[in-house]
Amino acid sequence: MDTMDANCNQKERMWWAFLTSSFVTFVGGLVCILLWRLGAWLFCRVAEKPAEVVAQSPSATKMQDTGVFVKSPDPEIGWMTAVKDWAGVLISAQTVTGRILVVLVFLLSLGALVVYLLNSSENTTDVKECVNAQSNSSCKVVRYLQIEKCIVFSQETLLQVDFGFNIIFLLYFGLRFIAANDKLWFWLELNSLVDFFTVPPVFVSVYLNRSYLGLRFLRALRLIQFSEILQFLNVLKTSNSIKLVNLISIFFSVWMTGAGFIHLVENSGDPWLDFQNKHPMSYWECLYLMMVTMSTVGYGDIFATTSLGRAFMVVFILGGLAMFASCVPEIIELIGSRKKYGGSYSAISGRKHVVVCGHITYESVSNFLKDFLHKDRDDVNVEIIFLHPLPPNLQLEALLKRHFTQVEFFEGSVLNAGDLARVKIEDADACLIIANKYCNNPDAEDAANIMRVISIKNYCSHVRLIIQMMQYHNKAYLLNIPSWNWKEGDDVICLAELKLGFIAQSCLAPGFSTVMANLFAMRSTVLMEEDSWQKHYLGGVAAEMYTEYLSSAFTGMSFPQVSEVCFAKLRLLLIAIELKDHNTKDKQILINPNNSYHIKEGTLGFFIAQSAKEVRRAYFYCKQCHGDIKQPDKIKKCKCMQALEAQANNKVNVAALGNLKQKEGPTQVVAPTKKKRNGNSNELDSPKRNIRNFHGMTSRGKKGRDFPMPLQISPSRLPDSSLPPVNSPSLPNNDEARDLDCDTKKYDSTGMFHWCPSRDLEKAILSRNEAAMSVLSGHVVVCIFSTADSPLIGLRNLVMPLRASNFSYHELKTIVLLGDLDYIKREWDMLCNFPKVAVLPGSPMCRADLRAVNVNLCDMCVILSPNNQSQEQDPCLQDKEAILCSLNIKSMQFDDSIGLLQANSQGGHSWILPGTPIGGGTGRAGFLPPGFNNAFSPASSPDNNVSRRGSTMGSNVPMITELVNDGNVQFLDQDDDDDPDTELYLTQPFACGTAFTISVLDSLMSATYFNDNALTLIRTLITGGATHELEQILAEGSGMRGGYSTPETLRNRDRCKVAQIPMMDGPFQAFGTIGKNGGCYGDLFVSALKSYNLLAFGIYRFRDAECNTKNPSSKRYVITNPPYEFKLCTTDMIFCLQQFDRNPMDMRSNSFSQSQSHLMRGKQKNRPTKKKQNVQIAHNKV
Repeated sequence: MDTMDANCNQKERMWWAFLTSSFVTFVGGLVCILLWRLGAWLFCRVAEKPAEVVAQSPSATKMQDTGVFVKSPDPEIGWMTAVKDWAGVLISAQTVTGRILVVLVFLLSLGALVVYLLNSSENTTDVKECVNAQSNSSCKVVRYLQIEKCIVFSQETLLQVDFGFNIIFLLYFGLRFIAANDKLWFWLELNSLVDFFTVPPVFVSVYLNRSYLGLRFLRALRLIQFSEILQFLNVLKTSNSIKLVNLISIFFSVWMTGAGFIHLVENSGDPWLDFQNKHPMSYWECLYLMMVTMSTVGYGDIFATTSLGRAFMVVFILGGLAMFASCVPEIIELIGSRKKYGGSYSAISGRKHVVVCGHITYESVSNFLKDFLHKDRDDVNVEIIFLHPLPPNLQLEALLKRHFTQVEFFEGSVLNAGDLARVKIEDADACLIIANKYCNNPDAEDAANIMRVISIKNYCSHVRLIIQMMQYHNKAYLLNIPSWNWKEGDDVICLAELKLGFIAQSCLAPGFSTVMANLFAMRSTVLMEEDSWQKHYLGGVAAEMYTEYLSSAFTGMSFPQVSEVCFAKLRLLLIAIELKDHNTKDKQILINPNNSYHIKEGTLGFFIAQSAKEVRRAYFYCKQCHGDIKQPDKIKKCKCMQALEAQANNKVNVAALGNLKQKEGPTQVVAPTKKKRNGNSNELDSPKRNIRNFHGMTSRGKKGRDFPMPLQISPSRLPDSSLPPVNSPSLPNNDEARDLDCDTKKYDSTGMFHWCPSRDLEKAILSRNEAAMSVLSGHVVVCIFSTADSPLIGLRNLVMPLRASNFSYHELKTIVLLGDLDYIKREWDMLCNFPKVAVLPGSPMCRADLRAVNVNLCDMCVILSPNNQSQEQDPCLQDKEAILCSLNIKSMQFDDSIGLLQANSQGGHSWILPGTPIGGGTGRAGFLPPGFNNAFSPASSPDNNVSRRGSTMGSNVPMITELVNDGNVQFLDQDDDDDPDTELYLTQPFACGTAFTISVLDSLMSATYFNDNALTLIRTLITGGATHELEQILAEGSGMRGGYSTPETLRNRDRCKVAQIPMMDGPFQAFGTIGKNGGCYGDLFVSALKSYNLLAFGIYRFRDAECNTKNPSSKRYVITNPPYEFKLCTTDMIFCLQQFDRNPMDMRSNSFSQSQSHLMRGKQKNRPTKKKQNVQIAHNKV
């Protein structure tokens, strides 16, 4: 202590020495840099190269004399340049060593700041001050901070630590100086100024044995680099987070630096007053003073007393107030705008999750959750993750909270790989992409969804994708994605294809769209006590489509036999089975196959039933145990089934020990156990149990999925043992041989559709007079409101099902397109290869055009809503054209003399019902099941005088109107009593099959996810046979190609079709009796199946068929899968799945042609020759 006092005078102040060292370092270095630059400019200038040398290539020099190019040596890199590059790489954090160095320097800067705070708290001295020197009562002890004091370096641990830190700072300063390109600019940087005023004073302190707090608080300015450090560590990734950290670090740096300066000058005093007016303040009190000052609160309890302190406060108020007013609100805004739905998904053990993206709104999410989480499903153990760039609105947020146990929402984009990682897309069971069905630009919407597919597949190629698309032609772009594979579960739901396919099938069987829409959508059972048409309709609404493996009791039986047992005994409607090829592993769905196919072990069946519990009867059924049971509810698992399951389990265990895949064989009972799509790994009743249905049943795993091929039910394609001993499949039958003799192309290259050579649009255009002369009847009128600038509807999807090859040519209905010619020109390239398509330029709102196309004699009038509505307008006005057109037709009156004349000329359709137009041979009555003899033909019917109820009224014209908005269905029928808030499926127009909206297709997303075959079966029934091969052809953009009639293509015609057969006459006449004493539906079902291979699945009944009213309605409604004991009426029409007629009745076709010719001759008898020619031209166009 004596040595320190001898060498250090405690009362002597050396503050100037510390400050001088900093200023000398700064000024001296600045002078040296300026002198170096001046010397380089004066003495080291390099003469400019000659122009010819500059023009020469740096790698070769041309010798002027010899003309030979000689490569010049590469310039050598000097050691100074090498050192500079090395230092630059080191401090720029491009290497691991550099990143460690940058982070280390930052952490040491924080350590030096901590050392400063500790020194400011420890270096204090208590001084007794008295106001009156003679009185001790007025004295108090004041604690002063020692800004400067004498120390022994070897005894000061904090000083030693700080000295070590500053040595590293000095080395880092040298690296930065070497790497700097502009030394002058580097010398004036903020970080360099901090080093000038903090590093040299530490060395002076060791030399003088004095500690001086001085300007060491400037180390707080290093906090400004905090965001850079976090970016080096890859902690900050978004611009908002970087900006937020920048603002916070700047705010804290300025705040702490200002507090340090006030702390220094207040505890030191003013130099010109010999430091006698010092004001003791701790560093924490200075922080408080700075915050109160910046926030303009100014309590006044703590204030600056020195002149330097007050002068600094004046300057600080100007800058600090501006910073506080700008930074703090922005910081609060960034914190408030932090994504509430950020973060990452935490997977729950034992639970699967699906990611849903695309068009996420309250309506789309509500419809999706209503079907996906329906109470009639099995326990759905799947978590739904919604990913959308925008946060949910209050309405959607409330919906998500109601389903918080199974639903999560994340804010992000599937186009961002980071967001895909947040939702664990690689572990997701599937990703569903929802399209905006009401968009103004369908092509742009499809392009956006395709980009989402590309992004997801690039991030994780194996994830299963189910995407909604608007336009059929955009499906071709998915084929360009290498990782898109429908065999692995990827599937696309084309809304235009399915929507128009539903409408097209309704042209063949009115009401069919309602039947199918109710089957794949989950509907709750609604009980009604009164015996009304709503009660029968709602009984069918509750039916859904399920899948289940058939019991071994059905092995060896034909499909009609199994279907009969299922319906009569089990009260289940079996409509299709899944056919597996053991060699190729391909799978096909056979809809109502004929007697040639026999059920094998482990065959999967497609059922229509009320619940999944009912469908299990098909799996539990045993002839020995359940043969005498009359009540289907008592059919449960028996001892025989348990024994067979135990045997199958043993085989599975043996196969598992050998790490082999379970294969189906003659001894297999059912398919191997698979995890349920709903996430439930525990199977009910049996470990071998495997239920797969459209509504919450099991599915296959992600890998090795074998998906069914499109519908093929030709007997020649059935595998080995299922084929009966018939002729060789390579030899065509009589019908095929007759077609092969004609060297013409009647079908497309796939054999699935009728085809004709390309026709010019001018040849298909009918004028109003030509249309009237052609006497159209039994045709389809399509009313189109789209204009030349409207998005494409995709009329090809409407025409294709009506041109399916499983219809004979004479059964094809003529299609008349009524609308804007400029728009039809845009669609014609895709329609020019279909026969019997005519165009009438005009307006569907014009009654003259409607009369010209004989809308009163059509089999169906299709009214398509335009696609060019704006979302900003009133939703009720989106369908104004379609509604006005529908009401316009209903209010029209017609002269039906032509229709009656045609009916009489064709022998009269005795089974045509009141209110149904009399058509030609192409009408609904033309659908005759194979095996019908002439006794059932229209021409041989004994009753040819059938009165048509309301035949001259437009209200009886069969129509189906497409609507965009579900709520507008209330405007179609003025006589219904539906509440405006009634759900679509409960409204009268939808129940009658006269209205269709695209929203009914929302349920297909859930149906496709829960069952791999759902979409394939629906598309097969709806599209008329569109295959992946056809999609590949259409992807070329050249339209459909014709193909010659080969045995292979002709067999493709052998597939089921939807038909609607009346009971008034024909095969079902014995089951129809007026009133409630009619036949039983179950007896009709069995008879139709045995006699004609017709599979009935519903009834189309008059609304007032069971009511004794004076003015009965001509409207019909749909009854899906009625019970066995259901009573029939004579006016009912039966929905059937009808086999293809391989030997169509030529006599019926010829009689139709002759009657048409007779009719045309009769009408042209007294006409001039010119008119006869015009009539013939019009007839040829049609």
